[in-house]
Amino acid sequence: MTPVKTATSGAQDAGRPRPPEPPDPVVPSTSSAERQAIAEQFGLTKMGVRPPLWTYIKDVARRGAFIRVLGMSSAYARNQNTYLGQLWAVLNPILNAAVYVLIFGMLLNVSRGVDNTIAFIVIGVFLFRFVEQSVNGGAQSIAKRSNLIRSLHFPRAVLPLSNVMSHLTTLVPALVVMCLIVLGSGLLPAYEPVPVTWQWLLLIPAVGMLWVFNMGLAFVMARLVAITPDLDNVISFILRLAMYGSGVIFPVVRYVSELPEWMQGWMGTILEFQPIAVYLYLGRSSLMNEEGFPQEPFMWVLGAVWAVVFFVVGFIIFWRGEERYGRD
Repeated sequence: MTPVKTATSGAQDAGRPRPPEPPDPVVPSTSSAERQAIAEQFGLTKMGVRPPLWTYIKDVARRGAFIRVLGMSSAYARNQNTYLGQLWAVLNPILNAAVYVLIFGMLLNVSRGVDNTIAFIVIGVFLFRFVEQSVNGGAQSIAKRSNLIRSLHFPRAVLPLSNVMSHLTTLVPALVVMCLIVLGSGLLPAYEPVPVTWQWLLLIPAVGMLWVFNMGLAFVMARLVAITPDLDNVISFILRLAMYGSGVIFPVVRYVSELPEWMQGWMGTILEFQPIAVYLYLGRSSLMNEEGFPQEPFMWVLGAVWAVVFFVVGFIIFWRGEERYGRD
């Protein structure tokens, strides 16, 4: 039987002193050096702090699969709400090239010594569109992904890289159409036949170098627009100047002789060897069988140099602002 407490016993218990409660556990204090050692032991890093450059490079490289998937999904989603869907990736540069061929090639006749005006303009428009899309996409890569940046921890360089990857995905079928147009232009009575030679394969490394160059441009534009959003309103004017100054529609270098003599030397060098003009030359020399676009090893070396320089410098510029993205 369970004993029943009486009122007397309860009163006696209430009068007795209670044993003291055990003290709270004392957490030993650690110095900043000890906390740093513990963090390094378990691979912990501070949030919102720019990592070392080599650590950042390895972190980006580990996300190569994510960059490809994000880029391809963005390319697919770009035109999914239209009736023609992904066909617009090919139709847009075709329509742009047709307008420029009609106005500058036929009405204004500004070919200035180019035998196949159609091939010249089509190659220029298709390749420059890749540059234009990469610049605009890189500029918006941080602003349009602010929710993703604030909710997940990942290297922000993934965003401009995936953006350029998405445009490269849509460029591949467009290049096939570009080659068919160049080949078909040789069937017109006004132009010489365009033979398919081994040099056509050189278009692949030319586009590869342009891709690397565009990634560098995307890094730079992403950093600049993230810091100063007003620059986004100026990009269209800069791209328009780059289009006319790079010989996309007409051979601008051949108009240098009409400038004052004191400008012809340095202006001709800038227009001929600036990066976009170099990549357009490499694309045209690969597909067009003309004396004005021979295979020059110097231009290939210069194209590789431009690609590496812009990618490395652009990556470092973007990395230096890593801790600011999503906070400004």
